[in-house]
Amino acid sequence: MTTNFSWLPPMVLNPGNWNTYLEILYRYFTDDFIHSQPKFDNKRVALKRQPVINGKEATFWHFISEKSPDSSLEEDRIPNFRRCERIRWVKPVMEQYGEQNTIRWWKTTRPSNRGTVHRIILALADFSYVVIVDERKEYVLPWTQFPVEHAKQREKLKREHNEYWGTQKAGDTI
Repeated sequence: MTTNFSWLPPMVLNPGNWNTYLEILYRYFTDDFIHSQPKFDNKRVALKRQPVINGKEATFWHFISEKSPDSSLEEDRIPNFRRCERIRWVKPVMEQYGEQNTIRWWKTTRPSNRGTVHRIILALADFSYVVIVDERKEYVLPWTQFPVEHAKQREKLKREHNEYWGTQKAGDTI
């Protein structure tokens, strides 16, 4: 599948200094989600603020890092440079919600510590990048974002999408 993603902002590359990079990433995050007042499907976009680590909200850390294999603590998350590079993609992908030519989306539910969580999965049309949004009654929380690096992961996402929409076909591949 050849897809045009020219509508996405350029990736934010590491200038070679982690502290400088972190501040650049955080500036893009605050511009998109704190200083502006984005909407998603006519709902307010809020942030998971706790725990605040080094003065930065939990949502930010979920955007730029991944869970440590050795710990489930939020403060032990590990930076993922492929996530970092795509920090500017979250808001435009959320803004394209419902545009099936550019974004594939579906809803999931799963049990959690606080009951059942309702998530909306937003994927680029080729399933190479995903934004996950936690749906609440009055608002949504952008939960995380990540590039989908393996073909098997992309196939799994495509299957979930097709099953949700009832369009799964035998032998269907990306």
